[in-house]
Amino acid sequence: MCSNGLTGIFKPQGHKSHSIHLPGDIDQHLWSCWCAFNSSSTILIEREWVVVISEGHPPALLTEMNSVIRRIDLTCKLVAPVITGFIISFVSLKASAMTLALWTTITVWVEYWLFMSVYSGIPALGESSLRRISEVSPSDVVEESTSASQDVVEESTSASREIPDSLSNDGENSAAARKNSWSKFIEWVSKVPYIDAWRVYLQQDVVLPGVALALLYFTVLSFGTLMTATLQWEGIPAFVIGIARGISASIGIAATVVYPMLQSRILTLRTGLWSVWSQWICLLLCVASIWVKNSHLSAYMLMGGVATSRLGLWMFDLSVIQQMQDLVPESNRCIVGGVQSSLQSTLDFMGYVMGILISNPRDFWKLSMMSFCAVTLAAFLYTFHLYRIRKHLFHLEKLLSLVQ
Repeated sequence: MCSNGLTGIFKPQGHKSHSIHLPGDIDQHLWSCWCAFNSSSTILIEREWVVVISEGHPPALLTEMNSVIRRIDLTCKLVAPVITGFIISFVSLKASAMTLALWTTITVWVEYWLFMSVYSGIPALGESSLRRISEVSPSDVVEESTSASQDVVEESTSASREIPDSLSNDGENSAAARKNSWSKFIEWVSKVPYIDAWRVYLQQDVVLPGVALALLYFTVLSFGTLMTATLQWEGIPAFVIGIARGISASIGIAATVVYPMLQSRILTLRTGLWSVWSQWICLLLCVASIWVKNSHLSAYMLMGGVATSRLGLWMFDLSVIQQMQDLVPESNRCIVGGVQSSLQSTLDFMGYVMGILISNPRDFWKLSMMSFCAVTLAAFLYTFHLYRIRKHLFHLEKLLSLVQ
């Protein structure tokens, strides 16, 4: 909630001077630290803790916990800008900044206390951390030391054997040495933490759903800055955009209520399929708005398509998260979650880059089509994943029985 409020306060306000500010470099470092802490805590809770807490309970508990966490997150994203806007409108920008600074100072300690209370109150969380550490550290040390000693022995043995032939086979030896050096370099690069994390991620069975979810972040079809600026350029009043944004957020919250009911009937895999394609169908309204001549009607169609698509978007998000929780090994959950978060942030950033490259509001339709193509690709990737797992998409006999 704090991060959403702070985003609204510290957003540049044209060329006006702020009555309260920090030096630029300190402000950026504080904001970066806050984002890193927020991302790491989110990954830990959503990818690790909820799975450990739900162990030994019916599977429906994990589904319900995921839905409640996402519901809280979306509610905060809805409420925070509203509260911030009220304070700015009826008091001042300085009062809003001071209020959120005080709120952040208090809640960071409350959040830390809640973390420690949950961690100490549920022994399974500590046991899971110890298991993960024991699975990674000792084996890696033994393996690296063993491989290093074997390399030394092999190099000394090969060197002693190659001395008589070195005078006659200089070219072959140099080529072999270059090949050996290159293979060692590749092996060293593969052990770099970031590269190794990607290797672990790509080896998972849920890599296609993860990539499909990340593709949905490469979009301007949301009530973000790019689409909001375009709507304002087309003459849509600010209060109408605010109402549409509120409806969109409410539909997203409703998705967290619908998901457990749908998942209990058709299971997680098929819930993801129905969700991503329902989002795609809703976005057809946005595509159709491109060819509408009336600018106001086109804008309302755009807002309607984006708002209704939130139902499928957040149900698909919950479906992919639960698949990762169920199928990723315990020792790799946080690694896979970190890479997934990094991939989503990268594609989200690429959306803003495209907004810079295509900055004319008249060309917003190009960004809309690119976003729609990204959703289409995501839907096909997930469909291929489901077909690869289930060997079919629909129960044909059930469809025929319904027709008859």
